[in-house]
Amino acid sequence: MNRYNSGFREPPWVMGSPKEVMEWVEASHPGKKIDDKHKFEKNYLTNLHIKFDFDVDHTIVKSSSLLGRIIGLYNVEEDFELFPTAKLILRGLAKAKFRNTAKIVVDSKVIYEHPEKKSDLRKTIDDFGIFSNEISKGKILEITAILDDVEKSTAVIKIKKIHSKKEHSVDIQIKGKIRSDIYHTFLNYLNENIGLKEN
Repeated sequence: MNRYNSGFREPPWVMGSPKEVMEWVEASHPGKKIDDKHKFEKNYLTNLHIKFDFDVDHTIVKSSSLLGRIIGLYNVEEDFELFPTAKLILRGLAKAKFRNTAKIVVDSKVIYEHPEKKSDLRKTIDDFGIFSNEISKGKILEITAILDDVEKSTAVIKIKKIHSKKEHSVDIQIKGKIRSDIYHTFLNYLNENIGLKEN
């Protein structure tokens, strides 16, 4: 009903019953109905193993053993700095909600170990400069980080400056369940900040 012939329906409290009030409210501001098809589903990935190479210059290093030279084995040395790369990888893990740096190993030597669940990955990043000398001289770095949120998983990341032809410079193993959006956050961060080449 309209008193002024404007073409717009007036609110029922001007002239109407409680039923008309509810009909007007529903017509003016319909309730949001969520369709089951549009509900957000969390996708999980389990036990991932990813290998990458850095998009940098490579140098061929001949095998040091006599047998290796006879059969033509050789290693590849990649032109990147281990310390800044390690720091960027730790930041990528922090962005992907990993909270605990459990261990850092350089050339088979443990330089940091903190397996307690309450340790803070961001604090490790802030204090990372104390390891700069040891990491910069190294050839192989291994970082173990723990994601202990709704899902639990452990990431073991190996970065090798020198590796065999069949290996890759980055080898990532994520043991356990991880949400696909967290995984892609990590990979996107690495790709944007380091420059990875997927094989």
